[in-house]
Amino acid sequence: MPVGPIASRIVVAVLTVVGIAAIVGVALLWPAKQDIAIPLPFQTQTGGAVATESGTVTLQDLGACGSASAGKVFTGNPTPPVDASYECQRSIVRIDTGTNAGTSTLLEVSPGPGAPDLRVGDEIRLVRGEDSSGTPQYAFDDYTRGMPLLIVGLIFAVVIVAVARWRGLRALLGIGVALGVLVGFMLPAILAGSSALLVALIGGTVILYCVLYLAHGVNLRTSSALLGTIVSMGLAALLSDLAIKATKVTGFSEEQNTNVQAYIGQVSITGLLLAGFIIGSLGVLNDVTITQASAAFELAALDEDATRRSIFGSAMRVGRDHIASTVYTLVLAYAGGALPLLLLFSVAGRSISTVLTGDAVAIEIVRSCVGGIALALSVPLTTGIAVLLARPLGTRKASAGGRHSA
Repeated sequence: MPVGPIASRIVVAVLTVVGIAAIVGVALLWPAKQDIAIPLPFQTQTGGAVATESGTVTLQDLGACGSASAGKVFTGNPTPPVDASYECQRSIVRIDTGTNAGTSTLLEVSPGPGAPDLRVGDEIRLVRGEDSSGTPQYAFDDYTRGMPLLIVGLIFAVVIVAVARWRGLRALLGIGVALGVLVGFMLPAILAGSSALLVALIGGTVILYCVLYLAHGVNLRTSSALLGTIVSMGLAALLSDLAIKATKVTGFSEEQNTNVQAYIGQVSITGLLLAGFIIGSLGVLNDVTITQASAAFELAALDEDATRRSIFGSAMRVGRDHIASTVYTLVLAYAGGALPLLLLFSVAGRSISTVLTGDAVAIEIVRSCVGGIALALSVPLTTGIAVLLARPLGTRKASAGGRHSA
């Protein structure tokens, strides 16, 4: 009996079992309704969540600071400063939402690194709080970016759909599903104290099923890429675990991890690192595996006399080029993310070996190496699965192997 039909049945059976296991895993790890205290940096004085309101800068100048109206709600003009000995940037902001909508507040900002450079017409977010007497207080939180981000997102969506058409639209839907799994299942499950590694594997599997089948259709080509990606994701998880234990990276060099450990004690930082490694590798693994599967199936369709060996060799030549380009892309992407940190280290007088082996940079090195290894292994693995499905054994001319051998 030809191997092709047998292989397709095996692949479909394996993917069915893995899919059912992922669904069962989601059901078992689905977090119950939680009542987690808001971390201190995000609390108001009364212990509640920080509330923000929309505001618009109506007047801005540089002048004497120290007005009693700073941060307070008023109508008309702010109170003149009592002490005019120092200057700062003064901005009158109209409050556009909330209980004090229609009134104004005064922001006094001293120039310096990280200080907002406000201009008349800027739309911003204001943190709303209360002082000990219950009087409303407002402070700058961030710029309002809703409309610019929406425009950028719409341009992105239009270009993707215009070039990739229905497949591009399905890919965008897949992004929505992936974000839904991340926000709706993975984050709450990790907060509930479930193993971050297990949550990442289960959530990553669900994301892969949805994204790949949505974007590329339900067929053997997509199934071969899906199986290769899932196995590669498992390898990435194993390699990440071994690498983190061997290098003893902690993640505490990153401020957000320190805050998580301080305020959300049930979350393991090591597990969070592992989960980040796994989720971060999915995109590049998906890119490579779907390319290899497509190459194998296209080569098989173009030359009906080609043997499995020749198709595998040709697809691997494509894969080697893909690995070469993707690996340094992966490393440069991580280096770009760590550029501010590297810049600080470059003026700190530390040796290059000390910088590279420090926790902050070592995390990126480990992440890059693990991603690169999983990427490289995914190419022959996915290519082999795709070739097995694309060309049944014993139905092609044996002479074709000599013409197309690697």
